[in-house]
Amino acid sequence: MMMLHRSLVIFFLFISFLTLSSLALPLCSDSSDSLERNSTLSFCPYKGKTCCDTKEDSNLNKQFQSMNISDKACASVVKSILCSRCDPFSSELFRDHSDQLSVPILCSNTSSANSTKDFCSETWETCQAGAPVNTNASKLADLWQSKTDFCSAFASSNETICFSGEPVTLNDTTPDKPPPGLCLEKIGNGSYLNMVPHPDGSNRAFFSTQPGVVFLAGLPDHDSGGVLDVDPSSPFVDLTDEVHFDTSFGMMGMAFHPKFAQNGRFFASFNCDKSKWPGCTGRCSCNSDVNCDPSKITPDSGSQPCQFQTVIAEYSANGTSSDPSKAKNAKPTEVRRIFTMGLPFTSHHAGQILFGPSDGYLYFMMGDGGGGADPYNFSQNKKSLLGKIMRVDVDNIPSASDISKRGLWGNYSIPKDNPFREDKELEPEIWAVGLRNPWRCSFDSSRPSYFMCADVGQDTYEEVDLITKGGNYGWRVFEGPELFQPESSPGGNTSAESINTIFPVMGYNHSEVDSSGKSASITGGYFYRSETDPCIDGMYLYADLYGNGVWAGIETPSNSGNFVSHRITFSCASDSPMKCDDSPGTSGLSLGYIFSFGEDNNKDIYLLTSNGVYRVVRPSRCNLTCSKENSTVARRNPGPSVSPSSSSSYYMHMNGFHGILVSLSLILLALLV
Repeated sequence: MMMLHRSLVIFFLFISFLTLSSLALPLCSDSSDSLERNSTLSFCPYKGKTCCDTKEDSNLNKQFQSMNISDKACASVVKSILCSRCDPFSSELFRDHSDQLSVPILCSNTSSANSTKDFCSETWETCQAGAPVNTNASKLADLWQSKTDFCSAFASSNETICFSGEPVTLNDTTPDKPPPGLCLEKIGNGSYLNMVPHPDGSNRAFFSTQPGVVFLAGLPDHDSGGVLDVDPSSPFVDLTDEVHFDTSFGMMGMAFHPKFAQNGRFFASFNCDKSKWPGCTGRCSCNSDVNCDPSKITPDSGSQPCQFQTVIAEYSANGTSSDPSKAKNAKPTEVRRIFTMGLPFTSHHAGQILFGPSDGYLYFMMGDGGGGADPYNFSQNKKSLLGKIMRVDVDNIPSASDISKRGLWGNYSIPKDNPFREDKELEPEIWAVGLRNPWRCSFDSSRPSYFMCADVGQDTYEEVDLITKGGNYGWRVFEGPELFQPESSPGGNTSAESINTIFPVMGYNHSEVDSSGKSASITGGYFYRSETDPCIDGMYLYADLYGNGVWAGIETPSNSGNFVSHRITFSCASDSPMKCDDSPGTSGLSLGYIFSFGEDNNKDIYLLTSNGVYRVVRPSRCNLTCSKENSTVARRNPGPSVSPSSSSSYYMHMNGFHGILVSLSLILLALLV
């Protein structure tokens, strides 16, 4: 038997067994989005979406030539495997749950439906008898005794994405039907902007208000007739002394460290007023680095430029309990200031924060700073953090003396794999650019590579973006899929040809929801992963702030990154624990303003509205027909219930508190538009 060149053996040397994750999405192996090419690459047979540019294509050609494989059949196989780096699905082909692989997952005869041939067997049978120039090389048979052993190391037997020697394609399956409707129950009064499930896995969640108060609430079991178990007279933490609360300002986000149950660390994102609070001190986002002169900016409210700031601060629950999971409150004293930045105008602050489920880093969503049509083009300015999504490390914070390693805007470090860490033209904190006002983002709990953000539009279009590493989402060059023409542009313009715009995967025109074409502002949601309503399983739910509609986005084909959206009806369960608010003169349900969505540890979805807190429940409670529903299945309970207060306490305090919160929440109207 002829022996194979040593470099080819090393090329195939890998661990004895691979498991491909199911996080399929057209992404490159570095988690960036693929590029659109009009012509086929010179060496690798890829056209259209590809992860290679001409330089990478040339490098692969040089690598192939250096292997000097004389057997033509084997050379063809090896070339295709080398070129799989250019596949738009290379992220999945070359990555298991924890490692970056050196060889793609090869399709076997028992693998997924996208495989048209047993490519792993073909590779073994073709290349085990290759004819290399270097006859001192080892044979594949020296490393694997049989084809079975070889394919146990390189093949996938149960995943949707594997390499068959040709560019990956997905079967064009018939999309799921739109759900018959959304059945909701009302379980709480009050108006909240944020909901975060307790990191200990229990059936509790934190709810925060725009003025800066955080409550810890017990969540009722399904079909129990229960309501939120929360005592508004005893908040988890009250940050109102630090938070500047006004029409467009307040506490915009909160995040609990993934190891909160052990370390008690949590974080708040809010706005402050430096004229009222000494702790509100940060660098102005309008500065010489971004070619912006603060003296020439006139904020809409008549305030001074950067009088208002956006802040991320760290707090701790350790001082109130020896076990953070049992803590019912925390001290409102900052442990550490993570980030502070002055705001040029008085709107478009975004401000949501959340930890990445796979990497443990803190993601921070920032709007373009306001001013109408982003006049200074901050979203495309490479040195500005406005109109961006940032990603920072809050676990490895440099010491005060090590200034060179600290972030420019606060106490954090830059993850080594941030896309612009080594790019001197862009700020290293940046994960994605070109956003206007991202209002509510989420990671899919089943597929963390799906990072979805809703971005509020200007005049015509509301969009949902699938966020990828280093992606540019177009604003202010584009609004949704259309070119945008600003009336004035003292900060200059960016040409459409100079950026690789990633267009929205879902969205809606203003004219679809409001006859005036004005009252529209998107609120991002979640992929539905609960067992409660199987007819919306896997669909992405989002809504309009003004209650103009709720949509379900269906991915088709599955794992393709392509979505079809359907506007769906919603109604209130007849046995809702609390009376729902009916629309005047109709039989429909009025939710008021839909500020945010929430997700608990059981993956049930909540709507946080000006009329209260609603939860998605099984369709039959609204007399909706869902053939997949089995109402006899017991509702799951994710963990022991730890009640922060009694239900009677809830009713006693909440009825009086409700009117105050609703009146406060209504002013959020101007926050997003």
